[in-house]
Amino acid sequence: MPTLLDVLRLSTGFLAQRGSETARLDAELLTAHSLGLRRLDLYLQYDRPLREDELGPMRALLRRRAAGEPVAYLVGQREFYGRSFVVTPAVLIPRPDTETLVEAALRWARARGDGASLRIADVGTGSGCIAVTMAAELPQASVVATDTSNDALQIARENARRNGVEERVTFVQGEWTEPLQAQAPFDMVLSNPPYVTEAEMQELAEDVRNYEPRAALVSGSDGMDSYRRILSGATGVLSPGAYVAFEVDPRRAKQVETLARQHLPSATTRRIHDLTDRDRVVEAVLPAAG
Repeated sequence: MPTLLDVLRLSTGFLAQRGSETARLDAELLTAHSLGLRRLDLYLQYDRPLREDELGPMRALLRRRAAGEPVAYLVGQREFYGRSFVVTPAVLIPRPDTETLVEAALRWARARGDGASLRIADVGTGSGCIAVTMAAELPQASVVATDTSNDALQIARENARRNGVEERVTFVQGEWTEPLQAQAPFDMVLSNPPYVTEAEMQELAEDVRNYEPRAALVSGSDGMDSYRRILSGATGVLSPGAYVAFEVDPRRAKQVETLARQHLPSATTRRIHDLTDRDRVVEAVLPAAG
């Protein structure tokens, strides 16, 4: 019988030949998931022989990955900001880029004092990774998360439950900021909205283009439609001194900042770099009352 190490080597080669740029990582994640192990456990069981009934499900996952299906959908979860989130093809897969948005928002919130009972809105919540993380990191805060997709909201609710914040996150179905009107004002509005243009959609990696929800990616011919919609509605739901922040495509960060200044002329704005030193977040802070 082949050992676990034998299978990892063969799986890595198989995926590499089919274009995976993270073949070893993919092989480890799929193998661990198939065997019901943590990834760390693989290193402790390299000599373990694998039976045919264990190899069958593993081969099936490898074939699906080789065809382009994202690993996160195959294993049904993705880590974000140190927590595990359920993901399905109904939601965009959480990415490290979005952690830059969360970190920026947390810096602002903690500068006001950890005991501040902030009211936070997450517009276009998807998997709920932003809303759930903010609630988990700020125990005094309450969060309202919106999305047009009922399927996405079901996933987000499950992620809130799994991470123990379901009592402090309210999920509401609706277009952008419309569901926030009845619950205003908010101290913070966050969003990782769609920001890919129609033309850029064709340039995305095959696993993103073919498997992740198009509605969570594309934002019109110039990639700016979602920002226009959110900012036009946000002006009526913000409290004095409120904080607004978006994840952005670095190529359009200046455009988003300009748009934010147009809609929030009294706000102080700035662009924040990600770990690769590219503009990844645009934030705007309104002046406090008085």
